[in-house]
Amino acid sequence: QVQLVESGGGPVQAGGSLRLSCAASGRTDSLYLMGWFRQAPGKGREFVAAIRSGASTYYAESAKGRFALSRENTKNTVYLQMNSLKPEDTAVYYCAAMTRSSYSGSYYADYMYNSWGQGTQVTVSS
Repeated sequence: QVQLVESGGGPVQAGGSLRLSCAASGRTDSLYLMGWFRQAPGKGREFVAAIRSGASTYYAESAKGRFALSRENTKNTVYLQMNSLKPEDTAVYYCAAMTRSSYSGSYYADYMYNSWGQGTQVTVSS
């Protein structure tokens, strides 16, 4: 089992930046993919970005050019740097992890992920 803890959310003005962190613990040797999803009020959960164990990254169209993923393997931590934030980025952001045995080619389907963090609120004001 893998436990995930997010941090770094908060209020920010439009155009500003935030860096979210996701620290993994437990059976981290089984991890293959770590992703970020978000859920705005009244909307479904949507894919934001993901990073594979080999450091390949994937982004939703809404995140390309503004968000950047990185990882620090020694700390089992993944970072989501969010720049040029917009009010429509307001949501609860969730970190998720997928084991190698669960991977079947999809990184954007939330149901494929095995573990989830508790979420961190990001609020962007205009």
